[in-house]
Amino acid sequence: MKLFNNWKFIVLLCLTIGLAPFTPEPHIWGKLKWIFGGAKSMQIMDWIDVFLHGFPFVLLIWILISKIKQHGA
Repeated sequence: MKLFNNWKFIVLLCLTIGLAPFTPEPHIWGKLKWIFGGAKSMQIMDWIDVFLHGFPFVLLIWILISKIKQHGA
């Protein structure tokens, strides 16, 4: 669990797993555009893909919010 609180490791995950494959555009970006476009014809594997590529970004947001709360308290 300590590894998930290491912001440097989470940034590394975001830049690798979160964005891979990088061409022609980051994978998570393409999936998000697909979802915001109505998610037509998305299958279960596409949703799992969104979760796997998006999880590092969720962890990063969680760490940022917890750091802000610590400084505010």
